[in-house]
Amino acid sequence: MATGELATTAPVGLGWLVSRIGERTARGVAGTVSGLIRDGEVPPGTRLPTVRALAAELSVSPTTIAEAWSQLRTAGLIGTGRRRGTIVLEPPTGPAPGQAFAGWQTVDLEHGLPDPALLPPLEDAVAAGVHTERIGGHDSVTSRLRAAVRPTWPSPAEAWTIAAGGQDGVLLVCQAVARPGDVIALEEPTAPWLLDVLRRSRIHVVPVRCDDDGPAPAALAAALAHRPVAFVYQTRAQTPLGHSVPAERVAELAAVLSEEDMVVIEDDDFGPLAAAPPVSLGPRLPGRVVHVRSYCTAFGTELRSCVLGGPAPLIDQVRRHRGPGAGWSSRILQDAQAFLLTDPSSVELLRRARRRYEDRRVALAEALREQGITVRARDGLVLWVPVAEESHTLIALAAKGVSAGAGSRGHSGNPGEPHLRVATGQLPDDPALVADLAGMIARAARRG
Repeated sequence: MATGELATTAPVGLGWLVSRIGERTARGVAGTVSGLIRDGEVPPGTRLPTVRALAAELSVSPTTIAEAWSQLRTAGLIGTGRRRGTIVLEPPTGPAPGQAFAGWQTVDLEHGLPDPALLPPLEDAVAAGVHTERIGGHDSVTSRLRAAVRPTWPSPAEAWTIAAGGQDGVLLVCQAVARPGDVIALEEPTAPWLLDVLRRSRIHVVPVRCDDDGPAPAALAAALAHRPVAFVYQTRAQTPLGHSVPAERVAELAAVLSEEDMVVIEDDDFGPLAAAPPVSLGPRLPGRVVHVRSYCTAFGTELRSCVLGGPAPLIDQVRRHRGPGAGWSSRILQDAQAFLLTDPSSVELLRRARRRYEDRRVALAEALREQGITVRARDGLVLWVPVAEESHTLIALAAKGVSAGAGSRGHSGNPGEPHLRVATGQLPDDPALVADLAGMIARAARRG
C-alpha cells in the first residue's frame, strides 16, 4: 500500500445507506453522505457503492449520484481509485479545498445566527406546502402543522396561533397582555432584543436573576412586589447562559406563582435543536401559560415559523391584538414547516446540526479554558464569557475584526460582573482557527 494511502475497510451496506437518504437529489444525497462521514458513521477507508448501483437502488438517474459524488470529492470527503472504487477519506478540518478562511469579520460572533450550511433543503417542503387547502379568511394554524407540533408540546394547549418568528411571537404575547406603563418580570441576563422592544413599547421590566437552573425562585418572589402582569422566561438553551430549566426548578417557580393571577410567557427559541426536552409551567398553572416555540433557528427564517399554544382566552387575546394582515404566516409556509418536522431525512439533518453546533460550542469553551477563561458550554448558539472590563475588550477585539456582543445589553440595570456574548453557531470546524479566536479573546480581556 502506498505511503499515506488509507487502508480499505468493508464496503458500506447499500440497503443501510439507502435507508438514511431522504431527499433523492444530488444535493440531498451529498448532504446525507457528508453528514455520515463527518459524524464518523462511515469511517475513512470505507468503500462506497458504485454510481450505478446506488442510482438503481434509489430509482434516480446515475447522473444524480455522479453529481453528488462530485460534490463530495470537491469537499475532500471521498476519492476514487482505479481498483478500489470510491473510498471515504479523512474529513478535512480546515476550509474546503480552494477556500481560504475569509476572516472573523465574515463569521457571526455576536447575534447567535444559525449556520446556513446546516439548514435543511426546502425544495420538497415547499412542494408539500403548495398542496395546502386554500380557504378564505385566516386560520390560526393549519391542521398539518398542529398535528406535527402537538406530540412535542410540553403541555396540553386549548388553542393555537402562528407568528412570523420567535421574536415576533414573544413580543405579540407581551404586548397583548401588557399595556404601556405595565410591568413585566423578565429573567436576566436575557436576549438584548427583548429588552429593547419592551422599552420601545413603554413596558417596564423588573429583573429576575438566573442561576445555573434558570430563574431563581427567591428573585421571582421579590419581583412580585412590583405587581407585574406577566413573567417571561426561556425554557431551554437560554440565551445567553445556555441552561434548560429542569422539572425541579419548574416546580419551585410554580409554587412562587401559585397565588398570583399573572400570565407566564415561555420562550422556546432554540426549539427542536435543544438538547433537553421541553418542560412547562402549564400543567401546574392551568389557564395562565402561553408557550412560544420558534423553528427559525432550526429550519431557517424563510418559513417565518413560530407556533404559540396555550389557553383559549389568552390565544384569542393575542389574535385580537395582532388582527389580520401581514403578521399572519402563509398556510403554504406552515405546511412546509409541518413537512420538515415529520420528514425522516429532515429530522436526521436536524440531529446532525444539533451535534455540529454542540461540537463548535464545546470546542470554543475548551479553547477558552486553555487560556484561563472558564465558561460553561451547555446548549444554544452563544457562550457567556467573563472578562475584566467589557468596553475595552470589545474595542480590542474589533481592532482584530472580531465583533462580539456586549453582556451589559442583556440586563435592564446593573449587569454586575462584565461578560461578553460570543456566538458559536457559525464557528469554523478548524481547531487551529478556534484556538486563535480564544487567544484573541483572552488577550483582549487581559488588556481590558
